[in-house]
Amino acid sequence: MNLSKCVVAEFFGTAWLVFGGCGAAVLAAAFPNLGIGFLGVALAFGLTLLTMAFAIGHISGCHINPAVSVGLFVGKRFPLAHLVPYIVAQVAGACAGAWVLYIIASGKPGFVLGTFAANGYGAHSPGGYSLLSCFVAEVALTFFFLLVILGSTDVRAPKGLAPIAIGLSLTLIHLVGIPVTNTSVNPARSTSQALFVHGWAISQLWLFWVAPILGGILAGLLYRFVFAEAPDLSKPVVLAKPEYEALPGTSAGD
Repeated sequence: MNLSKCVVAEFFGTAWLVFGGCGAAVLAAAFPNLGIGFLGVALAFGLTLLTMAFAIGHISGCHINPAVSVGLFVGKRFPLAHLVPYIVAQVAGACAGAWVLYIIASGKPGFVLGTFAANGYGAHSPGGYSLLSCFVAEVALTFFFLLVILGSTDVRAPKGLAPIAIGLSLTLIHLVGIPVTNTSVNPARSTSQALFVHGWAISQLWLFWVAPILGGILAGLLYRFVFAEAPDLSKPVVLAKPEYEALPGTSAGD
């Protein structure tokens, strides 16, 4: 697949993730008498990923998350040459989604930006969780997220069901993580909201790059060296076959 098509798909996919997921948090979570709450926000993030996985999974793999791209690279599912273009497209797309959300949200009389669904720790954690708690949560949640992605997109896994498993896993991750960090597991999603909030959100943004990427790396290493299928030595080796054949279907990611 042409790289330019892939990065355009990643741009719009990540924009949809931020607009849909963060939009549910900003616009609908606390709507008077009808607010969707934590469960609704968690479902919104899961549904944005599930729908976009079906929409662009065959084009770019639907990573829409730098931690997913890094984890897939470490797991030998994604080429190094595509890593930076993907991450740039993901961050740009997230910012575009946040910008559209801001235009809509700010149109309400008396609008106050507030946290704008930004991620934080300590005093800016929804539940007041410490830096260590938030760091461990983001590493662990991203680790298991990548484990689901790597496993469900494995050639040995049932075909066609990966988007469902991955979307539901992101929903579960948000049910666990919203009280702790507002749930990141996605540096692009954290960056887009922090750029609007400024101040504390920018100063704490480092955690939401380091922890998710670390979790992705650990999952990639585990799958690559423990769970990956061993080569069948009884079959002839095809030297001309590239290790990485195509972007489509390699994964989906938040």
